Amino acid sequence: MRNQFLFSVLVATLGTSACDQPTQPGGPSLSVQQLGGGGLLVTGGGQFEHPTLGAVTFSVSGVQDASGKASGRFQQHWRFADVTFKGDVTCLAVDPVNRRVWVGGVLTHSTDPDPNPDFQPGGDAWFRGLDVPPGGEPDRLTFLGFRGSAGIETSEEYCQVRLWADNNDRTWPVTGDLTIH
Repeated sequence: MRNQFLFSVLVATLGTSACDQPTQPGGPSLSVQQLGGGGLLVTGGGQFEHPTLGAVTFSVSGVQDASGKASGRFQQHWRFADVTFKGDVTCLAVDPVNRRVWVGGVLTHSTDPDPNPDFQPGGDAWFRGLDVPPGGEPDRLTFLGFRGSAGIETSEEYCQVRLWADNNDRTWPVTGDLTIH
């Protein structure tokens, strides 16, 4: 019951955590040719601290091949609610100019006690991150978003729309690393 309450507070607090504005329509996207025809690779792991809710650990390893098909794995553990989500990557989008990445997929594991199918295996989930060049500010990451967050219904839609909030709002500094290869 406590976890359901904490999760409800999280959804109410961060219900639009996916963000406010899409990147510029027709804005930059990473073409596989820019990576020598081999595709796109995003990797990372570590934790970020939400100022109210506390620590979240994460890991991601996603690849998009030359045909645009994405695969890989992601995980977030929300310590404040002792909930873990794991999933398979099904889409990636990158803004190489601003070093932003959007990752979406399908949950394969959830310890969330909420029976809502959106938070259970088979539900779509997504997040976004910022890969800051070495020597700059820390990389940044978001909580997972789920169906209905900021009006998004699927992971694929999330990767296509590429929402981003002004001033990197609702992303948190990462202790660890997020890298767009």
